[in-house]
Amino acid sequence: MPQSTISHPSNTTLPRIILASTSPFRAQLLNKLHLPFDQASPNIDESPLKNETPQAMVARLSEAKALEIAQNQPNHIIIGSDQCAVFQNQPIGKPHTTANAIKQLQQFSQQTITFYTGLCVINTATQQVFNRMDTTQVHFRKLSQEVIEHYIEIEQPLNCAGSFKSEGLGITLFEKIQSNDPNALIGLPLIELTNIFYQMGYPLPLKPSKFKSLSDPSK
Repeated sequence: MPQSTISHPSNTTLPRIILASTSPFRAQLLNKLHLPFDQASPNIDESPLKNETPQAMVARLSEAKALEIAQNQPNHIIIGSDQCAVFQNQPIGKPHTTANAIKQLQQFSQQTITFYTGLCVINTATQQVFNRMDTTQVHFRKLSQEVIEHYIEIEQPLNCAGSFKSEGLGITLFEKIQSNDPNALIGLPLIELTNIFYQMGYPLPLKPSKFKSLSDPSK
């Protein structure tokens, strides 16, 4: 498994942590908490169920990802997360083509998109399971055709749901963001995650001297 930028200390009761995702963005977010972790890719079917709401799907998949990795991993903390963006009560898909990306962003001009970000933490040492959901609303500014075309040419968000990268230049398309946690929009609600670590008896941040830097987790 790829490792985090922080090594596992040998003199702590903190269980080993696994992020149930190989996303470099989620890894970068988790590194903000200065926790040691590995990454693993859960092998699950992420297809939505019939008549399943986006919120229910996100909650189910977050837990399914964590459960998949938690199997045969005693004395671990597993972190699973999933996200879905919704516009006019419909999940937003990837554009795949420049024409579709332009059409999507035209629709979003002066409109609001809702992001549902699920979080599931399983402590296999204590059998504790924590489930949380963050809701973030992104309000788009008025987007001219010129701005849309310039943005797509620069960032090429053709494989991104909604045709924008909120962690990059896509932030220029927004008028405002309403959220309890700005990290949730990128893919991992760190405030809720910190709350869960407190509930498990690990107040963050942990003592810095227990950790040392390693290589980039995305490599």
